[in-house]
Amino acid sequence: MEPIAPPHVDSILAHGRKREEIPMKVDFEFRSGGELLQGNLFLPDGDPQAALVLTGPLTSVKEQASGAHARALSERGFAALAFDHRYFGESGGQPRQFENPRAKIEDIRAALAALRESAHTRDLPMAAVGVCAGAGYMAAAVAEEPGFQAFAGIAGYYSAATPESIAASQPRIERGRAAERKWRETGIAETIPAVAADGGDVGMPLREAFEFYGTPRGAVPNYVNGFAVQSIAYTTPFDVVGTAPAIKVPTLVVHSEKALAPPLARRFIAGLRAPHRELWLTSVGQIDFYDDPLLIGRAADAVAAFFLETVQSRSRALNG
Repeated sequence: MEPIAPPHVDSILAHGRKREEIPMKVDFEFRSGGELLQGNLFLPDGDPQAALVLTGPLTSVKEQASGAHARALSERGFAALAFDHRYFGESGGQPRQFENPRAKIEDIRAALAALRESAHTRDLPMAAVGVCAGAGYMAAAVAEEPGFQAFAGIAGYYSAATPESIAASQPRIERGRAAERKWRETGIAETIPAVAADGGDVGMPLREAFEFYGTPRGAVPNYVNGFAVQSIAYTTPFDVVGTAPAIKVPTLVVHSEKALAPPLARRFIAGLRAPHRELWLTSVGQIDFYDDPLLIGRAADAVAAFFLETVQSRSRALNG
């Protein structure tokens, strides 16, 4: 166990705290889909209130948004795991930079199982946190996985796929399928940049995304600016809005009118049948949810309070 040191995470949310209050982290390895995954488990000073699995934006790694939010939540009394999904960062899997929602959902469930076995977290309640696209993946995982007791989505991208939208996207989907066939036949994965200054044929065409991933603001040594083209066949038909009614645990949605797709966030909220709350914050855009200390702090305060209330309510119910 060691004090957290990496600059892109440690500089975020160190604001206003004493050095001895910096959370600790341990390297955390587990397997999913036959691959070894690498994570950072952030631990608070005292006994954790709960253990959290976090996942982050499209193509991201644990030293970026998921790590920043995990660290903030650790400061607030939780054990929080940020990890590299298979195909990304320090984790295994081929082809590299393959954005596969189903694989990411399986990784989340494997992370939960690993936390249940870890001496640091095995006796704790478990909850889930997703940021941006990770909120969509996490929503689907929570809908399937009974082991989570609560869920929070932060600046989530809650995609909506319908038969009509999928039919209209068939040329893009076929491009992804062709790339996958080529990879299976030759072992060569077709990739495009995740971001580029002039947009174009990229995984994330938003200028705001380039200003984070394509500049020193968000770039870290573990990050690769690449997007496997075959990902398109999997991300395009992935529907999150339709998972909302299947979520059975208390849910908090933290969003902003300047974040990605507020109408989709509202559709997701409207579909929730479990107890839920929403918090609308003021942001410059989507990306400041990844690295703005004050905005991350406000989101972490809300998530921490919500999870503590959920854990305490469950404890009271179990104890009669």
